Amino acid sequence: HIRCGKTTGFGRFPSRHFLVNAAWLELSLAAIDLLAWTRVLLLDGDLATAEPKKLRYRILHVAARITRGGRRLRLRISATWPWRHELTAAFHRLAALPRPAT
Repeated sequence: HIRCGKTTGFGRFPSRHFLVNAAWLELSLAAIDLLAWTRVLLLDGDLATAEPKKLRYRILHVAARITRGGRRLRLRISATWPWRHELTAAFHRLAALPRPAT
């Protein structure tokens, strides 16, 4: 987990000022949590145990759009993207999660 944290900005502080570095640390910890929950809830196979660098390359930096029409959300992704099936499966798992109680 420490190695994953270092690749998400946990080990590189941008400033000499404490408050700037404290905000940076909070944001990088939030990124680590979001990646961990994404792996647990949405991904399967080798992507469920992938490092952040692999997730950035395959899932997070994809040229896709989420569109809305007919009261439905749709994922528009290029047919030539090699990991389009993994991304659409993750999108469908995300849509199937229950809404949080208010």
